[in-house]
Amino acid sequence: MKCISCERFSLSIICKECQNKILQASFHKRELEKGFYNYSFYSYNEIENFINSKYYFHGDRIFNTLAKLSFKKFAQNFKYDELIYSIGIDEHTRHDFSQTAILSKHLKSKYIKPLYGKCKATNIVKYAGRDLEFRKKNKRKFNVNISNKTIILVDDLITTGTTILEAKKACEAKNNQVLFCLTLADAKI
Repeated sequence: MKCISCERFSLSIICKECQNKILQASFHKRELEKGFYNYSFYSYNEIENFINSKYYFHGDRIFNTLAKLSFKKFAQNFKYDELIYSIGIDEHTRHDFSQTAILSKHLKSKYIKPLYGKCKATNIVKYAGRDLEFRKKNKRKFNVNISNKTIILVDDLITTGTTILEAKKACEAKNNQVLFCLTLADAKI
C-alpha cells in the first residue's frame, strides 16, 4: 500500500515518517461561551485532506491514525477526580463509519469511558460550507440519551461552534455536566 501523503510504500495508510513530520498534534484552545472551551489538535488547513477522507471508504483508517496521534495522547495525560464519559456529537454511519465514534474510542483510559450513540441529531442537515446564519436557522435538534453524568463532547471539526453549543445545551437539559469539547481540527486557526 502507498502512504496517501507522500505515496511511498507503507504498511499504514499514512507512513510513520509523514505521521512524525506533518501530523504532530499541538493543542489549541477556543472559548465558545463564558467558561466553556473547545480544545483541538490541528488547524483545519493542516489536515483538510485527511478530514475530508470521511467521505471515502478508507476514511476510518485515517481517522484512527489521527486519533492515535492526538486523542489517545490526550487521554494518557488526562486525570480527573471521577470517571468522565466521552460522547461523540451526532455519531452516525452515513459514510460507513462514524468519525466521532472513532475519536471518542481513542479517549478510553482510567479516567474516560467512551459511550456511543448518546447524542444524535434528529434533523439531518449538512453544514459544510454554510454560514453562521444558516446554521442558526437549521438546528440539528439533538436527542440526548444520557443523564446525570460528567461528559466531554467530541467532534471532528469546529468552525463556528454552533453544533457544539447546541449539543452542550441538549446534554445539560438532561442534567449532564459538560466539561469541554475536543475536536480534531479548528477551522479558525
